[in-house]
Amino acid sequence: MAKILINKDKCKGCLLCVASCPRKLIIKSSRLNKRGSNYVEFKEAQECLGCAFCAMVCPDCCIEVYK
Repeated sequence: MAKILINKDKCKGCLLCVASCPRKLIIKSSRLNKRGSNYVEFKEAQECLGCAFCAMVCPDCCIEVYK
Protein backbone atom coordinates (compact mmCIF):
# COMPACT_ATOMS: atom_id res chain seq x y z
CA MET A 1 0.00 0.00 0.00
CA ALA A 2 1.02 3.59 -0.51
CA LYS A 3 2.04 6.13 2.09
CA ILE A 4 2.33 9.89 2.02
CA LEU A 5 4.67 12.18 3.91
CA ILE A 6 3.64 15.75 4.70
CA ASN A 7 6.10 18.50 5.54
CA LYS A 8 4.06 20.07 8.34
CA ASP A 9 6.30 23.13 8.65
CA LYS A 10 5.79 24.13 5.00
CA CYS A 11 2.03 23.44 5.02
CA LYS A 12 -0.12 26.58 5.06
CA GLY A 13 -3.36 24.71 5.75
CA CYS A 14 -5.13 25.46 2.47
CA LEU A 15 -6.87 22.03 2.67
CA LEU A 16 -6.76 21.43 -1.09
CA CYS A 17 -5.28 18.00 -0.40
CA VAL A 18 -8.08 17.16 2.00
CA ALA A 19 -10.65 17.90 -0.69
CA SER A 20 -8.74 15.93 -3.35
CA CYS A 21 -8.23 12.68 -1.42
CA PRO A 22 -10.72 10.08 -2.72
CA ARG A 23 -10.43 8.00 0.48
CA LYS A 24 -10.49 11.00 2.89
CA LEU A 25 -7.23 9.94 4.52
CA ILE A 26 -5.91 13.48 5.02
CA ILE A 27 -7.27 15.52 7.90
CA LYS A 28 -6.75 18.98 9.34
CA SER A 29 -4.64 18.93 12.49
CA SER A 30 -5.69 20.74 15.64
CA ARG A 31 -2.04 21.68 16.22
CA LEU A 32 -0.17 24.62 14.72
CA ASN A 33 3.10 24.59 12.79
CA LYS A 34 5.91 27.17 12.85
CA ARG A 35 3.91 29.39 10.48
CA GLY A 36 0.96 29.42 12.88
CA SER A 37 -1.22 27.37 10.53
CA ASN A 38 -3.20 24.24 11.19
CA TYR A 39 -1.33 21.80 8.98
CA VAL A 40 -2.73 18.57 7.57
CA GLU A 41 -1.97 15.02 8.66
CA PHE A 42 -2.17 11.63 6.99
CA LYS A 43 -4.31 9.05 8.72
CA GLU A 44 -1.99 6.09 8.99
CA ALA A 45 -4.09 3.61 7.10
CA GLN A 46 -3.52 0.87 4.58
CA GLU A 47 -6.26 2.25 2.37
CA CYS A 48 -4.16 4.83 0.50
CA LEU A 49 -4.30 4.23 -3.25
CA GLY A 50 -1.15 6.17 -4.06
CA CYS A 51 -3.06 8.26 -6.61
CA ALA A 52 -0.96 11.34 -5.69
CA PHE A 53 -3.88 13.74 -6.19
CA CYS A 54 -2.91 15.33 -2.89
CA ALA A 55 0.65 15.99 -4.05
CA MET A 56 -0.52 17.35 -7.40
CA VAL A 57 -2.84 19.97 -5.88
CA CYS A 58 -0.48 21.10 -3.11
CA PRO A 59 0.67 24.63 -4.06
CA ASP A 60 3.73 24.46 -1.77
CA CYS A 61 4.90 20.93 -2.65
CA CYS A 62 4.55 19.72 0.95
CA ILE A 63 3.45 16.19 0.09
CA GLU A 64 5.48 13.18 -1.09
CA VAL A 65 3.78 9.95 -2.16
CA TYR A 66 5.47 6.55 -1.85
CA LYS A 67 4.04 3.36 -3.30
